[in-house]
Amino acid sequence: MRFSSAFSSYETVFDYDTKATEIKDIELKMGAPGFWDAPESARQVVDRLKVVKGVVEPLQDLIASAEDLEPLLEMAAEDEGILEEVETEIGRLEKVVDDLELKSLLSGPRDACGAMVTINARDGGTDANDWAEMLLRMYSRWAQRFDYQVELLDRSDNEEAGINSATVLIKGPMAFGYLKGETGVHRLVRISPFNSEGKRQTSFAAVDVSPEIQDEIVVDIPESEVREDTYRASGAGGQHVNKTSSAIRLTHLPTGEVVTCQAERSQHKNRALAWKMLRSKLARIEEEKREAEQAAKYKLQAKTGFGAQIRNYFLHPDQRVKDARTAFNMGNFHAVMDGDIQGFLDSVLRWRAKTGEMQE
Repeated sequence: MRFSSAFSSYETVFDYDTKATEIKDIELKMGAPGFWDAPESARQVVDRLKVVKGVVEPLQDLIASAEDLEPLLEMAAEDEGILEEVETEIGRLEKVVDDLELKSLLSGPRDACGAMVTINARDGGTDANDWAEMLLRMYSRWAQRFDYQVELLDRSDNEEAGINSATVLIKGPMAFGYLKGETGVHRLVRISPFNSEGKRQTSFAAVDVSPEIQDEIVVDIPESEVREDTYRASGAGGQHVNKTSSAIRLTHLPTGEVVTCQAERSQHKNRALAWKMLRSKLARIEEEKREAEQAAKYKLQAKTGFGAQIRNYFLHPDQRVKDARTAFNMGNFHAVMDGDIQGFLDSVLRWRAKTGEMQE
């Protein structure tokens, strides 16, 4: 078998020539005078460059390494001592192929967008509030592993511990594509640190992930369909961040979707952020409608809805985390809480792709 010929077919599958040309065009654009004058627009271009390079550079490595592998195979036929080196290199190339195939699954219309992640404490009392804050930290730590930006848009602290809710914007290449499968209910089982009797407690938190909608993308929302309320922004323990009513709450009347924002001291800035959050939520709803229609066509029940319990986290009687959809699991609870969730995200991508193949 000629490895270089086998792997070179990926150039066609991943449209190598087009992406290589796009990299040159982007780099020229970045070198033009005034490119950095519009930071938000520049960030989007840089993110796109990272996405394209994330495909092109592994492809280049794959083809070059495959060519180097062929003479090694010939030498291994005469010298068994080289065989281990060949097997190691083949294993590495298989991992490169696996990563490329995973990236090919990030092909949704908004997968390249940033992600707005909203976490709400559900059943479980103070434990649920604490659990919601643990999830907030988990996603923030995951983002930091990839050098993604994390921007806190809204946070409502519980008086005893943890949070009632929070929304963060995670900016980075394919953030929404990776995180959209996190929408649903996350369940924690542990010995409650808030119960003096040391009883086992089950807590729930709901996660909702929406794509970051850029200002140039039009999501038509008539102002007559939105009710705006203002209130005083508050911090932990009810302390006021601002003595004026700078926080904004928007309610989309047709759908009942509610967004709140108190990230800024300026009411004007909070209003702009809240509208951006609302556009993102409604864009997600439209995408879910399309997925539901596709599922209904093939008489398949969607399993990724907002109310679905998607993952179980156990600290008692043993430590483990298991995804209810894919059965992917990890035995290191604390590593997961520290942001080591990529295995779960990858398994959901493959699960969704497999479900799509079933639908076709």
